[in-house]
Amino acid sequence: MLQSQTKVQDSPMPQATKTAILVIGGAEDKVHGKEILHTFWTRSGGDDSIIGIIPSASREPVLIGERYQRIFEDMGSKYIKVLDIRDRSQGEDPQFQEYVEECTGIFLTGGDQLRLCGLLADTPLMERIRQRVQLGEITLAGTSAGAAVMGHHMIAGGSSGESPNRPLVDMAMGLGLIPEVIVDQHFHNRNRMSRLLSAISIYPERLGIGIDEDTCAMFERDGIIRVIGKGTVAIVDARAMSYTNQAEVTVNEPLSLHNLKLHILSHSDLYHLHKHLPIAKNA
Repeated sequence: MLQSQTKVQDSPMPQATKTAILVIGGAEDKVHGKEILHTFWTRSGGDDSIIGIIPSASREPVLIGERYQRIFEDMGSKYIKVLDIRDRSQGEDPQFQEYVEECTGIFLTGGDQLRLCGLLADTPLMERIRQRVQLGEITLAGTSAGAAVMGHHMIAGGSSGESPNRPLVDMAMGLGLIPEVIVDQHFHNRNRMSRLLSAISIYPERLGIGIDEDTCAMFERDGIIRVIGKGTVAIVDARAMSYTNQAEVTVNEPLSLHNLKLHILSHSDLYHLHKHLPIAKNA
């Protein structure tokens, strides 16, 4: 178990914060301006923040946990703990659950989203995190694999750069923290538009969110998605899709998807999740 050397007071009370969910496309700046990580730190309470880092998606959880711990220590967090969960039984650990009650921010690192869901889904620990997020008591962030798990339906894997087709994407159940979306990360960097479209052809009632590296879609509690970072966020709205051959084609045939709506948002652009409207930064 890792923890910061800054000692927390007994039974610390979470500080009032303007909470949000930060969905990060991976490879966020950890060295220079650290805009996205600093935003998470600020939304978690800044100098008063009590942060839990969950590196369970990573093959090297100690290494990745220590890296984020140092970053938030340098920013000045009040207390930090790495929740090094490697077995589902740890999701029932009273000490972990007690710490989550004290946290003002939870950070899910990158790695393998199937591993992360396998360890956390339906555990008492994850259910309490979900409750506190929904109540607006804590800020949550996930990067790369930690972003992929946000929806009810999750892209678990697949290929890049082909025409949309049925075998291009592998779907699984996510953690359901933002159930109405399907997230793909490293988006334009790894040419994943076709993969996201293939996923949306299966679940057209979901909103497709493709997030570039060093870019974040920040979900505010009022339904606004705010874009920060260097890249773009692609939003695919298939609610008015008039036709898809998804249920008819063989595995070798490309998909047809008619009447989709696509938005490409960059830094400071907004999108209203409930009204399904983009808002330009200068509007």
